[in-house]
Amino acid sequence: MRIALLLICVLFVGLTCGSDALADSAIVRDLPPGLHVPDAAKPVPGFDVDRATQAWLDLLSPEQRASSDAYFEGGYWLRLWKLLYGVGAMALLLLSGWSVRMRNIAERVTRTRWLNVMVYAALFLVANFILQLPLSLYADYWREHQYGLSNLSLGGWLREALIALAATFVLGTVAIAIFYTAIRRAGARWWAWAIGLVFAFSLFLDLVAPVFIAPLFNDYKPLSEGPVRDAVYSLARANEVPTAHIAWFDASKQTKRISANVSGLLGVARLSLNDNLLNRTSLPEIKAVLGHEIGHYVLNHAFMLAVYSTLVVGIALFVVHLLFDRALTRWGAKLGLRDRADPAALPLMLAIYLVISFFMMPLDNTIVRTVEAEADAFGLNAAREPEGFAMASMRLSTYRKLHPGPLEEFVFYDHPSGYERVRRSMVWRKENPSSSSAPAAPGDGQAR
Repeated sequence: MRIALLLICVLFVGLTCGSDALADSAIVRDLPPGLHVPDAAKPVPGFDVDRATQAWLDLLSPEQRASSDAYFEGGYWLRLWKLLYGVGAMALLLLSGWSVRMRNIAERVTRTRWLNVMVYAALFLVANFILQLPLSLYADYWREHQYGLSNLSLGGWLREALIALAATFVLGTVAIAIFYTAIRRAGARWWAWAIGLVFAFSLFLDLVAPVFIAPLFNDYKPLSEGPVRDAVYSLARANEVPTAHIAWFDASKQTKRISANVSGLLGVARLSLNDNLLNRTSLPEIKAVLGHEIGHYVLNHAFMLAVYSTLVVGIALFVVHLLFDRALTRWGAKLGLRDRADPAALPLMLAIYLVISFFMMPLDNTIVRTVEAEADAFGLNAAREPEGFAMASMRLSTYRKLHPGPLEEFVFYDHPSGYERVRRSMVWRKENPSSSSAPAAPGDGQAR
């Protein structure tokens, strides 16, 4: 633990000294504002899908493409380092005796079983935050600045990390207490109970996130009057989406990325467009992105993903069940762990789960990528802006590898690649030659 704290201090000082240099580095990453349709991609008789697709791909300069590939491919290795680092952090808690000490502290605080689990959970979440902080600083702050994607200062990043810790603290202590109650009551069938708890908790998060969690990080406001709001509301009404559920948020204080998302379920569901998208792209791009998000909304993808992700987690939990008891039998006494209902054994369970979930990543990514492809198809038909969608896809490809190999996409991509999205747009264009995207000046989507 002392080594981890020392490493955090060294990294903190280093990042503090280097943050200004990182923020000031001139990185030309984004494509120019506005809709720029390549000549070879314009709808003409004898329209060639492959030629048009390549023309769109060529919008990225060799330097932009090299930077995008380096950033995204570095993320592959980062996933491995996160696994090794996470398992190492759990091993440190076990081998140092800190997990057992935290359990003993919790038992001295209260003899009530579920309350001492909550106390342990609180101590564990704080300890895990401290242990994970060095890697988080590198992955989420330093590396994002290195590639010109972050607008956060070090102080701003730490503030948001502490807000996330507070939210995790509140929800995590309750979730862990409920989880261990299920373990005590279900015995060897704990994993089956846990699957139901995971599903219920994921639905609960979908309900509370738009109302209570997202506003902790960003301000959400209705769209201002103007051509963008008119087009957005028209598209929403045409697909029976309540316009009261559409908002924009100030993501530019954190990132340079363009994005939109659907969050929540039922009456609290919300379609959110970030201000980078509204201020730096054209109206056809905004409509195309919104059409994609409306697809998620109309096709009820939030609920579907809750079901699918629960099934994936359920498989992982069953394998954890098979390995966890064996690990306890072999090492439990040496580590001071009592049984499966001992919260001090949580780091052991999590270490096993991290390894299993890492190898299940291709399955999880395939599920999400399939859902995203459905939303792409819906959005093209709803917005009828193939050039807008192709342009937005190319903007996303300034920090996502544009054209991966099939195996690479299967393993690492949770969204269709930029190449796949552009090509899908051009196929749609060939089949719908009369539909046209009118070029729009940048700034059409002023969020202010």
